Amino acid sequence: MSLLAVGSIAFDSIRTPHGEAEEILGGSATFFSVAASWFTPVRVVAVVGEDFRDEHFQVFRDRSIDMRGVERVPGRTFRWKGEYLGDMNQAHTLDTQLNVFESFVPKIPPAYLETEFLFLGNIDPVLQLNVRRAFSKLRASALDTMNYWISGMPEDLAKALATVEILLINEGEARMLSGQNNLKKAAAHIQKMGPRFVVIKRGEHGATLFSPDSIFTAPAYPLEQVHDPTGAGDTFAGGFMGHLARTGDISDSNLRRAVVYGSVLGSFAVQEFGVSRLLRLAPGEIEARYREIKNLTHFDA
Repeated sequence: MSLLAVGSIAFDSIRTPHGEAEEILGGSATFFSVAASWFTPVRVVAVVGEDFRDEHFQVFRDRSIDMRGVERVPGRTFRWKGEYLGDMNQAHTLDTQLNVFESFVPKIPPAYLETEFLFLGNIDPVLQLNVRRAFSKLRASALDTMNYWISGMPEDLAKALATVEILLINEGEARMLSGQNNLKKAAAHIQKMGPRFVVIKRGEHGATLFSPDSIFTAPAYPLEQVHDPTGAGDTFAGGFMGHLARTGDISDSNLRRAVVYGSVLGSFAVQEFGVSRLLRLAPGEIEARYREIKNLTHFDA
């Protein structure tokens, strides 16, 4: 089934204890769409500048990602520069240049209005709300956000949250949004704001799905080394929503499987800089790692 991602496309410059990379493809829509493309056709709405060349577009075309919703406008593409020191769960921002992304207003091509699954990446909640209101035939919509919007635009974010079924958020932001330190209480508070399902991403400790009547936790896939955690959360979201769109099933049991697929795709993303490892995946690798996570958590009652 059709899946649309609305978010950012960027050039990232990253330094970690394992190396560095300059001006590589990044942004929420990039990580999400590449990950989700292993499951289902993906459409993207974003903005890029004149410096975004055909070779960059080709990365998406090679994954059959529909780029008709990506505007190319005068100016420079969004850029982010950061580094990871001892704690690979914490990025230190060195420079942010919004450039053309600063005036981004999503424009939805008419052909996209039949979309059934929607992911609203980490952008201004006013824009998230406007995009969500444009769709009347959605099976499910998911939203991501961050501390900047939680503290700076709480009322607008609350309006956007009231329109979606799923919130994907990391544990620090879940505590900040809810005012609750305990994650179970935090999820219950957020569910009252609108989303029936809250997925709290916990980095190396996995992810937890809070449904109306149940809680499910999946571990992160154990890796000996993490090269670049940038984009892991959006990659998780791509695996999660990609599986839901592939199956068309938003039952509790399938949402649990989607959490595991999110963890699987995230584990591949962090093994190399940017989306390079995601681009070299094979379906067999995805399913093999999915089974490994299943085996990690299986026990006889």
